[in-house]
This record gives sequence, C-alpha cells and structure tokens, in this order.
Amino acid sequence: MIGASTNPVKPGYIAARNLAQSGYPGAIHFVSQKPGELFGRPVYTCLAEVPDPVDLAVILVPAVAVLPAVEECGQRGIRAAIVLSAGFREVGAEGAALESELMQIARSHGIRIVGPNCVGFCDTHLPLDTSFLPPPPPKAGGVGVISQSGAMLAVINDWARTEGVGFSHLLSLGNKADVDEAEALEAVAADEHTRLVALYIEALEDGGRFLEAARAVARHKPLLALKVGRSNAGQRAAASHTGALAGSDSAYQAAFERTGVLRADTSQELFDWITAFDNCPLPAGPRVAILTNAGGPGVVAADAVEARGLQLAGLSESTRAGLAFLPPAASLGNPIDMLSSASPQDYARALGLLLDDPGVESIVVLLPAPPMFPAEDVADALLPVIQAARKPVVVNVLGGQMVTLAAERCREAGVAVYPFAEQAVSALSALTRRAEWLAAPGLVVPDLADVDRQAARRALQGAGTGAWLDPEAAERLVAAYGIPTAPVRLARSSAETASLAEELGFPLVVKLASPDIAHKSDVGGVLLGIDSPEAAAAAFREVTRRGAAGRPGAQIDGVHLQRMVPTGQEVIIGASRDPVFGPLMMFGSGGVEVEGLKDVAFALAPLDENEASGMLARTWAGRKLAGFRSIPPADAAAVREALVRLARLVGDHPEVQEIEINPLRVLAPGAGAVAVDVRVKC
Repeated sequence: MIGASTNPVKPGYIAARNLAQSGYPGAIHFVSQKPGELFGRPVYTCLAEVPDPVDLAVILVPAVAVLPAVEECGQRGIRAAIVLSAGFREVGAEGAALESELMQIARSHGIRIVGPNCVGFCDTHLPLDTSFLPPPPPKAGGVGVISQSGAMLAVINDWARTEGVGFSHLLSLGNKADVDEAEALEAVAADEHTRLVALYIEALEDGGRFLEAARAVARHKPLLALKVGRSNAGQRAAASHTGALAGSDSAYQAAFERTGVLRADTSQELFDWITAFDNCPLPAGPRVAILTNAGGPGVVAADAVEARGLQLAGLSESTRAGLAFLPPAASLGNPIDMLSSASPQDYARALGLLLDDPGVESIVVLLPAPPMFPAEDVADALLPVIQAARKPVVVNVLGGQMVTLAAERCREAGVAVYPFAEQAVSALSALTRRAEWLAAPGLVVPDLADVDRQAARRALQGAGTGAWLDPEAAERLVAAYGIPTAPVRLARSSAETASLAEELGFPLVVKLASPDIAHKSDVGGVLLGIDSPEAAAAAFREVTRRGAAGRPGAQIDGVHLQRMVPTGQEVIIGASRDPVFGPLMMFGSGGVEVEGLKDVAFALAPLDENEASGMLARTWAGRKLAGFRSIPPADAAAVREALVRLARLVGDHPEVQEIEINPLRVLAPGAGAVAVDVRVKC
C-alpha cells in the first residue's frame, strides 16, 4: 500500500488498518514518506525497498503523486493497482487530463487500474480488504456489490449490518478509467461464493460490452441494479417523435429487460430485493397467498399484489378444509384472516397448509403484534416452517417496538422480513420476474432472406450526415426490407401533380414537400381524398400556399403524392440510435398526438417475434389491435413482423440515426399493414 499513514484521522490509516486486519494470508507492505512501523509491519519510504513478490498496489496519495507511483509500479513489474486517490476527471478538465496521463502510463506498462477516485475493494472469502470503509468489516456472504459511487457502497455495507446480509465482494469503481462494470461483473459473478450481484450505475460507456456480460451472468445468477440519472435533460435534440420520446433512460430500461437485469426504482427497493434474493427460492409462478390476523393489513397487501402484477391465489378445497380449525368468523378466502386471536401455533399450522397448496406459489405473512401473544413467539413458531419451505415466504412485521424482537428473530434465521406490506410484495414481484425471465425463450433473430440490401444501399446513397432522406428514398429503403409501403412521388408543379395523379390512380393524398417543415399537418399541409387530376392540381396550389404562409422562408419543393390506404388502426413504429446501446426500437399509438399520449414501449434491436409481442402487450395501441368495443380487430402479426424487419434495417445500416413510420396503417387480420409516412434521418 502506497500512502499508508500513521495518523488515525486520515484515509491512509483507515485503509492500512482494514488491509492489515482483513485476514489476508499473503504479504502486506506499507509505503509512506516517513519510515516507522504500522500495525506490526515496517513502513518503507520507497517502493524499491519492498521485497518481492508484489501482485497488487493500493495507492492513496495526492493526485499529482499518483502518476510517479504508477510509473514505479510499472518499473517494478506490478501489473494491478487500485487507485483510491481523488482529484481526477471528477474535478474538471485539469483532473481529466491528469487521468488521461495516468492511463497512458498504466497502459505502457500493462497495468490494470481500478479507480481512481474509489473507496476500494473487499473480498470477504479470500479475505482481502483494500478499502477505507468504516469498521466493522463486511460480513462474509453471497452478495456481490459493484458500485460506481463509493458512498453508496458504504451505505449498502452499513445497511447490511442491520439486516444480516453478507457479501462476497464489495467493489467501488470510481471514475472507471480502466476496469468498468462489465469486466467487474464477470469477475465478481465468476466467484463461487457469489450468489447474486447488485449494481449501482450512474452511466455506462460500453453498452455492448455490458449487454454481453450481463446476459451471460444473468442465466446463472440474479442481477439487481439501481440505475440513477433518469432525467432526459441532457438528451440530444431530436426531430422525430421516436427521437423525442426515446431518452437515454428508455435505452437503459430496454437493455436491462433484454439481459434479465432487475431494475430497482429506489435505493430502498434495491435493499429489499437483495434481502429476498439472499434468503428466498424462486416461485413457480405469480400466485400469492396472504396470511394475516387482521383484515386491514390484508387489504393493503392484496392491493400491493395487484399493483405489482401478481395474482391472489385461489385456495384448493383441501386447504380450505384444513383451515377449518380457525374460528367460524375467520375469513378462509385470500387474504386468509385468522382474526386477532390467532396463536403462534395457528400461524404455523396455517402457513404449512398454504405451502402444501399447489395453487399457491409464494406467501406473504403479515404479523401485526397479536393482542394475546408476543410477536416474537409467533415468529419463533413460523421460522422452522419457513426455513423448510421450497416456496418463497416473506414476512411483514407491522408496527414498532412491539415487533422489534420478531423482526430480529427473522433476520437472524435468514428469513426475508419487511416493515411494510408493499416492500414485501415488491420483493416477491422481483423474485417472480426473475423466474419468468429464466423460463422465457432466448432471443432468436429471424433470417429475413428476402431483404434487398442493395436496394436499401441505393436508397441511402448521397444521404448527408444529419440530413433527412427525401420521402421517396425513405419509402424505397423501408420497402427493401419487406415492409409494405404506399409509394411516394414528388411533383414540383400543379401540371406535374395532375399528371402523376392520373398515373398513380385515385383516391390520393397530397402532402407538402419541404425539408424545413418536419410535421406537415402542423401547417395544414396534408389534403386527403383527392379524386381527379383537377383536384390534384388545386391541392398542389393550396398546400404550397399554406406551407409558405405557415412557415415564411421555408424551402418548398412541391408536393408528395400517395395512393390512399384503406382504413384501419394507426400505430407508430420507429428507431433511434442510442449512444450507449445502439438502435432502440419504439412502438406505440400513432398519429399526430403520439408525443402527448406517450403510449409507447421500447426494446433494443435486433428483435424477434417474442420481443415484438412484448412491446405490443405493454401499450394500449398494441392491446387495442385485438379489437375494442366499436374498434374492429387489426393485423397484429403484421405489426410484429414490421417491427422485426425495421429492427434489422437499423442494425444493418449504422448511418440511419432515426427512422419513423407514422402512421403504420394496420388493416384487418390477415390483410397486413402499410407504412403510410416514413421519415429517415442519417
């Protein structure tokens, strides 16, 4: 350790103490400006004095001294360093330059760096503690935690002491100048002691690398994440509906869903889920039983079950018959209200019956302080039943001082216990979603052998960076990927409009052609139902007049003509290119109000039929395709196919930054869907 201190108030002392007292079985050496002794070990004044071998350097010196320290490590042959020191990229441009120089030195010697600006790393099973976290040291267990924030790592560690949670690893990444979440995730998850991994993420730099690592790990071990920074305040300006709605947080959410990462909305939720995954098996399904001795808390829990997308289990006749030992006034439905007179033995017996019911897949036990029995006595009776269960059982102890001992008994016994029913049900929901993700088929991207990539490349030829493709080329691009379109033609005069109209056939739509007006309907630049050459010529004059009046100075190229598409439901499909994760697909309610309705779902490209179906299921636009009241059903299969094909298009052509089909007119079942209006930005 370079930068050890004998001053008890300095981080260099705390880190040295943690290291010396961690139980690490190998050699530990301290380096400082002043010679002496620290924790029974000599303090050297330079790295050259330290005897061989050395595998790892822990560096905690002022930022300007870090670079020469890393250079010394390189010359010495040390190939790994944890840089605890701050004063780098997090403080501004000068610090960023220093960090860049640090990495140049490290790479020149082949040194891998954790940090800088981190609180270090703990492996409780090796054991090794290179952190300056406050005492006592982390408890050994099966939870691996990776955090960009050192403070959050300290918070999680302190919370765990109260909850009885043990860790395999605690890893602070800091500025991530070298080692990032993906590499850390692979290493932490590969340890045999790690049963689950929790991540605190502020931002990812290499989304593809993270997706690869998370997808591989999640098949074997649960991944929980708290991703902060949901705001779109820093989002780039986007001219399409898709780009405007697809903020960076949408991409993170889609990435987590693709890879099986369970995303917590709050710090409390992350802690609650860690407790559940550390102590509970996965459920076979979403059906929940609620066991209580009071009606009110049971209703609260039932509301939470529905809000979290779970189901109240229906009890079998044998279970109901078994519960007949309860008083006649007890409720034998679900929630099962045993009444306030329920004894510890009643709780244990009823819980056993619920666990035996094949229709019950998880259980919430509500434990308000019983008026006749101490809550801890009830807990003592329940614990052996819960510990022997093969289904998840979470306990909600309601109250304060009267249930403190009951909660402590549960924690000590490795039972997931929560102060509020909503937290308990949230934990069950996370367990259920994990089980559902494991059971779902993996992504199977279709071949799409009929795609005409040469035609697509011709359509994109000459497209300038940041420019919108002309509508004719945009239509040809989409058609090349097998998405049915309504061909578009440009007319630059009223006479040409009349001629093209006769060629295309009637009825027609006439739309203003202007690169400066993104949404033509905003200026009245769309006329429908044109049924003759004369009407087409008149429409040319009218929409160009409206465009010039509505946006003075806008470039007016003429009008675009299209055959009208039969009536049907209208949806929007599109994609934008996220800087971290790449193409992000969108589906939702189409038309002019798409940004106001915000009835949208996102997923990463590529897509298969299953993921496209999931996007439809998450929106009213998708559910409505089955028909609703006076709205006839539409061809949902055609929408799914269009989404899959559009995802392949944006995956094949990185120059496409935004693409949007709005509306995609969805016809009757079996009749397909037609891209009416296509916009492409390169």
